[in-house]
Amino acid sequence: MSLNEHSMQALSWRKLYLSRAKLKASSRTSALLSGFAMVAMVEVQLESTHNYPQGLLIAFSACTTVLVAVHLFALMISTCILPNIEAVSNVHNLNSVHESPHERMHRHIELAWAFSTVIGTLLFLAEVVLLCWVKFLPLNKNPVVNNGNNSLTSITPGEAAAITSTTIMVPFGLIFIIFAVHFYRSLVSHKTERVERELDVLAQLQDQLDRGHPTSSHFG
Repeated sequence: MSLNEHSMQALSWRKLYLSRAKLKASSRTSALLSGFAMVAMVEVQLESTHNYPQGLLIAFSACTTVLVAVHLFALMISTCILPNIEAVSNVHNLNSVHESPHERMHRHIELAWAFSTVIGTLLFLAEVVLLCWVKFLPLNKNPVVNNGNNSLTSITPGEAAAITSTTIMVPFGLIFIIFAVHFYRSLVSHKTERVERELDVLAQLQDQLDRGHPTSSHFG
């Protein structure tokens, strides 16, 4: 085996292990978050005597449904592709890497990774906020007293709790988005630098092979 072929196989094996790790992480995350969303919808107790805003109930139902659908889609991709990659990764043969579908299914693996870690996590943060509103909003029996003018304000303890959770969660959501963008840009820069280094190494190897094996024109 030449040095170029060995380098290409090493790169293929690295991609295979990375794809396997992404699928495993996606499957675990999707199973956990989708299960939590289903439990939250089933276990939440709506007060029949409270007049919930229609938009809140629609938003909570839609967010939960989309959250479960996104994570189940990522889980389905991981479940379908991961066994084929696992079967190849357990074979101790360098040439068996070409039997793995990770190259052909690269877009599906990245889609499952994005659905599980980015879109699914953002929906989960929104789910927590909506769940706090649905859970605490009916607590309206004891309105908060404003000591400044000795009058009752329109903010109830339930609304205060929901507003507090929303105020806490919104900065975390912004931090998550900023971190995701920064991480993606850093990862792209790292891949670009790694590919450039590998191309430089391959170019040096090719020059060494050309100097070590002169062409037939030199023997004319």
